[in-house]
Amino acid sequence: MHAAPLARFIHSHRRLFVLTGAGCSTDSGIPDYRDADGAWKRTPPVMFQAFMGEERVRKRYWARSLVGWRHFGRAVPNGTHHALRQLEAQGHVGLLVTQNVDGLHQRAGSRQVVDLHGRLDQVRCMGCDHRLPRAELQQELERLNPAWASLEAAEAPDGDADLERLDFDRFVVPPCPDCGGVLKPDVVFYGENVPRDRVADALQGLEAADAVLVVGSSLMVFSGYRFVHAAARAGKPVAAVNLGRTRADPLLSLKVEQPCADALAFLLA
Repeated sequence: MHAAPLARFIHSHRRLFVLTGAGCSTDSGIPDYRDADGAWKRTPPVMFQAFMGEERVRKRYWARSLVGWRHFGRAVPNGTHHALRQLEAQGHVGLLVTQNVDGLHQRAGSRQVVDLHGRLDQVRCMGCDHRLPRAELQQELERLNPAWASLEAAEAPDGDADLERLDFDRFVVPPCPDCGGVLKPDVVFYGENVPRDRVADALQGLEAADAVLVVGSSLMVFSGYRFVHAAARAGKPVAAVNLGRTRADPLLSLKVEQPCADALAFLLA
């Protein structure tokens, strides 16, 4: 139903700046955070200051992550990721900026990608900046906490799991193997700033673009909304594919309220 206006928008702009959010990955089994009104569906994610400042918060985070990673780590790209890869192959995507931390755009074959909020498959030490794969940390978490390794729980966004009413005090969180510092997923937590170089790369891509295509984001978080606001200020048209309200609704030239994979299916036809 909506493919014709969206197809016209895409094919009438030679170089698109694509901005994606959680709605891209729901078909891969990764839940999203917000409802159709852009409000939180659940308790907001852990804050950076709490994670860094309180050991009990880190224990709770990593216990839930140990259980949630088993599902998150197996997620595979869906039709939305493949459609956007196809759009890049056709030469229509100058840059794809994703607010997601799942790496599924790259796994689908997209090459020009900025991971605005980082990647959950990497872990870094906040003391010495040592990096290690999340899969490697998973093995260590399971070794140190064998009783937790068999727990089942409902999946939550971004590799989290709904573990409640459990005593997290006995959960063991390994320190950095190099310096003994605090290990944190290499993603931008709430209350933490997006690295300047990523913002600069994204703004450079936006400047070179003719138009903006938003896919699966309510744009409620400023880190993503800023690019749509900048595009509108520069007179560049913006189209959005999203179920429900977005923060940028008044700025949109076209809005398609359909599941992302359905709306972009014509790209794979």
